[in-house]
Amino acid sequence: MLEIRWTEDGEARSARWRSENGSPPPARVVIADDRLTADTAYRLACEGTALLWRGDFSNARLLLRAMARRADRRSRGTAPSPARAFHLHRQARSQRARTLGRLLVPLDHDYAVPLRRAPDLRQACAEVYGPAAGPSVTSLRELLGIVGAHEWRTRGVDVPALGGRIHPHYGVFSPIRGEYVDLVARAPLVSRSRAFDIGTGTGVLTAVLARRGVERLVATDQDPRALACARDNLQRLGLAGRVDVVHADLFPPGRAPLVVCNPPWIPAKPASPLDHAVYDPGGRMLSGFLNGLAEHLEPDGEGWLILSDLAEHLALRTRAELLSAFATAGLRVVDRLQVRPRHPRALDGTDPLHAARAAEVTSLWRLGQA
Repeated sequence: MLEIRWTEDGEARSARWRSENGSPPPARVVIADDRLTADTAYRLACEGTALLWRGDFSNARLLLRAMARRADRRSRGTAPSPARAFHLHRQARSQRARTLGRLLVPLDHDYAVPLRRAPDLRQACAEVYGPAAGPSVTSLRELLGIVGAHEWRTRGVDVPALGGRIHPHYGVFSPIRGEYVDLVARAPLVSRSRAFDIGTGTGVLTAVLARRGVERLVATDQDPRALACARDNLQRLGLAGRVDVVHADLFPPGRAPLVVCNPPWIPAKPASPLDHAVYDPGGRMLSGFLNGLAEHLEPDGEGWLILSDLAEHLALRTRAELLSAFATAGLRVVDRLQVRPRHPRALDGTDPLHAARAAEVTSLWRLGQA
């Protein structure tokens, strides 16, 4: 168990350190309250000093927003190439996250926040951290993310292609980009007897296939949170009896006439648990799926690869490299369905990656054995 240590009122103190993205406890901690200005807070955070908040909770949120505005002003700029723009953007976002993550809040032994005007966040914290085990400290930014995730989990996300709602858990990518779900909902089924969903996440694609009449499904993931999330959603939708949700790195044992995978689409290192749905270091999951697909397909079966081409527009992967990976894995392209993304960033001209996002296309590649 990691601890954070600081001095307060002349006494040495400590508490459990909580960080879901694996950040180490800060070495320098000072006590801060409502008298602290945003400029001073931002300067201290940039210098690596953490601020343990003892003032009003609502004022802490306002301070965090003010610090974020200062960080965003510093990160603006242009880059000479798409790949360079991407790497500079990632560096800026990483530095921004570290700086804003230095505004800290205490949690009591039952996850109550001992600050004025603090809401009751105990259930949200318990969903992420598990049973409380004494006082702890976390960043306000992480705590607000936990609260947002709890609200998403409670409300759910409407998925028109499913005719129902998906309830994402903390750290599991929400299906708010519905275009890839629509592709799975309309692609022609080669069989309705059995299917594998590799890297199921919330279980949304498994649920869509079940609603389309696939009789038996196996949904895999190696993230315990994703497995719990998928089971929860399939139970809510009344589909749990037709699906086996199993812990596996990619494929379950055996073969199926249909194997579906929506891997992370950018070959880069993730910086947070949620990033694992978007960033795939070295394209490990993509190459693992392609190289193992043929031996898990039944004769005349199909593998559906759902993949954004954003990495191509960022010069992180070429189309030729993707097609070569198909051939090397003993696969052929049966057909390709595609759709333009509908998310707001594709229309945001101020986004440093706007040119790449505006050109992005999401494809469902129907792959068969060569």
